[in-house]
Parts: sequence; structure tokens; C-alpha cells
Amino acid sequence: QVQLVESGGGLVQAGGSLRLSCAASGRTFSTYAMGWFRQAPGKERDVVAAISWSGVTTYYADSVKGRFTISRDNAKNTVYLQMNSLKPEDTAVYYCATKKTIGWSTQIYDYNYWGQGTQVTVSS
Repeated sequence: QVQLVESGGGLVQAGGSLRLSCAASGRTFSTYAMGWFRQAPGKERDVVAAISWSGVTTYYADSVKGRFTISRDNAKNTVYLQMNSLKPEDTAVYYCATKKTIGWSTQIYDYNYWGQGTQVTVSS
């Protein structure tokens, strides 16, 4: 059974940084794309960033380009989201997720396994 556990969220002032981690278990981590998503109160869950199995291909939502960096360490079965220059509008619960099938996607409906989420709050 695939398990994803996020960590690293918290409260930070605008302009600050946080690094989220997502530890995966239950299957061969290095075979599958991974994604970070977020959901703010009253809003839909949206993709923030995604990374291919090899780490060669990445995707970022326009709202985070140039500020966030997704990476992965296949030896540690972990995916990261480095978040810099944080803004109050980045406040949300952040989830990592992975697909059931091999292949690339940035579409939320293609992601089948989800972590429990970690809260990120950016104060102004």
C-alpha cells in the first residue's frame, strides 16, 4: 500500500522560506511521477508543481514559477518542495501525491495516492 507523509509546513512571514518533504513507501518510488498540490480555504485543490520519475522534467504553476523548486531523491524515497519568497496567498494545505500508473501528468485527476497534507501559513 502506497503511503505518503508530508512534513515541513508551518507559519512564516511574507518573504520567508519553507521546505516541504514527502516521504513515500509501499512501492518503487523511483518509477513514478510525483506532484505537490495545495488547497486554500474555500478553493479547489490545484497543482503547484510536478516532477517526473527521473527528475528531468518538472512543471510549475504560473503563480509559483521562480519562487518554488520541486526536487526528488530517489535513494531516500522523498520529494521536496523548496518555497522561497512566500506570499500570504501561498497559505494553504499542501499535499503530495503520486500516480497509480507510470507516465507524466500535471492533472490532478491523474494522481491517485495522497498524503494527509501539511499546513503552510504565510503572514503579512
